[in-house]
Amino acid sequence: MALIQCNYFAETLGLSVTMNVILPVPGYNQAKQSGKLGDKSKFPTLYLLHGLSDDHTIWQRATSIERDVSGMNLAVIMPTVYRGFYTDMKHGHNYWTFISEELPHIAESLFPLSDRREERFAAGLSMGGYGAFKLGLRHPERFAAVASLSGAMDILTLADEGRPLGQTEYNLIFGSQDEAKGSDNDLFELASRLKRSDAPVPKLFQCCGTEDFLYADNQRFLAHVQNIGLEVTYEEEAGKHDWRYWDAKIKRVLEWLPLT
Repeated sequence: MALIQCNYFAETLGLSVTMNVILPVPGYNQAKQSGKLGDKSKFPTLYLLHGLSDDHTIWQRATSIERDVSGMNLAVIMPTVYRGFYTDMKHGHNYWTFISEELPHIAESLFPLSDRREERFAAGLSMGGYGAFKLGLRHPERFAAVASLSGAMDILTLADEGRPLGQTEYNLIFGSQDEAKGSDNDLFELASRLKRSDAPVPKLFQCCGTEDFLYADNQRFLAHVQNIGLEVTYEEEAGKHDWRYWDAKIKRVLEWLPLT
């Protein structure tokens, strides 16, 4: 297994950014014994997304993700998206174009990553859970499975009192709540569009702790996807919006991924 920190210039953002990459590269002796020296096969890939206050390092610092994927035939891409909510901001940077278009292009150009839908997955926590579902619902032709851990599933509540986004930051990202509702950034709308379309439906995994401040939002989104007839694997148990919960649940996500 290899761990790589990759710094590069993101043209869609006009910023220098960083991603950490875990690659399941076999050791020399193992490759020699199996006759696979110089093997050019490409790896299934999990795009693992961070939350609002974090960066590309947080999954490694706060969970056992490196140990969890050890021995798995799975690459993990952990990018930085700052506080952009995986969205082309109303007033700011184009983080959606970055995460959905430029990042996969750069990552798949630099590393031996599969570009097959069946081998491309996304997962994330909180803001990253929103981003992962957004990738799957807007680009179901590209992602076979997406997972949300304590995701910010209902963007219309994000500026409510006590929530991490104030109204000013919310307006910079999404515009007004009226503009956000039913838009390309609204997961409820995206799920309904996908159900009405002929596109393939990715596997969906959603979980949230019952003591999490986003629990009610997750319940509303779950009810919506079930009412429109989309299949989703949903799990809940006691848990807060913290790394103790996410460290445990990312292991469950890895078990759930449709790896062949």
